[in-house]
Amino acid sequence: MTTKFPTKFGACLVAAALGATGAALPARSAPETASVPIVAAHDGQHDFDFNLGVWKTHIRRVLDPLSGSANSIELNGTVTVSKVWDGRAQLEEIEADGPKGHWEGLTLFLYNPTAHQWSQSFVNSKSGVLSSPLIGDFRNGRGELFSQDSFNGRSILVRATWSEITPDAHHFEEAYSDDGGRNWAPAFIATLTRVKP
Repeated sequence: MTTKFPTKFGACLVAAALGATGAALPARSAPETASVPIVAAHDGQHDFDFNLGVWKTHIRRVLDPLSGSANSIELNGTVTVSKVWDGRAQLEEIEADGPKGHWEGLTLFLYNPTAHQWSQSFVNSKSGVLSSPLIGDFRNGRGELFSQDSFNGRSILVRATWSEITPDAHHFEEAYSDDGGRNWAPAFIATLTRVKP
């Protein structure tokens, strides 16, 4: 008949027996730990430097983006972006004209050095109310900032994207999602071309 001992008790009996005979226990090596490289967080405080200066802009504003309708208005104007705090903040002034007349807006960009992220808050001159910030960063030459908002009484996600960045042009798009980010509907599309001094 074989008696089974709890593992811990059995190990003690084996150790005692080996100790009595003078046999040495095999040495146990420390478990190997995988070497994980430490990746420094990207210091993105200059990621928006491309945006500084004066730009001509063509804007297409989709009137009801979540309906699937392509009904939109187009505006043309000027965007002037100034550096603040040695580039850790920017102030963007937008002036454009379209079918409903003259339109002005102001955007504040702020860099958070602890989180290594940018925020973008916008205010329309007609309302004078600063929007909740979109927050995010740049990866592989593309900037994406996100926020939660409401549109026509519905809770939505908002994504702002900067892409196709060159020294003299870039593309900006704001898109909405009402399904948790699975699908995005463009709401505000701007093509910007630098004004040469």
